[in-house]
Amino acid sequence: MTSEEGRRLTHEDLQIMNLFEEITKVPPKDIVYDDTFQRYIFLVDKGFAPLAVGKNGSKIRMIKELLRKDVEVVEDGSSLEDFVKSVFFPARVVEVKVREENNRKVVIAVVPPDQLGLAIGRNGRNVQRAKILLKRYYGADEVRVQRQG
Repeated sequence: MTSEEGRRLTHEDLQIMNLFEEITKVPPKDIVYDDTFQRYIFLVDKGFAPLAVGKNGSKIRMIKELLRKDVEVVEDGSSLEDFVKSVFFPARVVEVKVREENNRKVVIAVVPPDQLGLAIGRNGRNVQRAKILLKRYYGADEVRVQRQG
């Protein structure tokens, strides 16, 4: 089975996506497994993350227990800038820059100084999530977080 952009989803991916939809009542657009942090990242339509997460994270906790893995939900965006802001949420991204460096596409998320740690995440979790998703959807070779000013 292939998602609309031509990425292959395994039978297991489809089963996990069905489980996610059964519990949250939100159909996921995609699923990605991050080996580095042993977590599943679900992509949902814009505005559906709160519904998928559930009151006080109840639905996500249920899925985590069933999968015995961390689970994260990211909302899709209508543009690269929108998507970057969504991927780094709850950190506030004030600007998104895209550069070409040595034939590599580099995406830079600019955040206020007080949001830098939140944007990067513990051990770089959030940057890793951004790298995976921005590579998959926008062909980004590198993702950086930069302090504003």
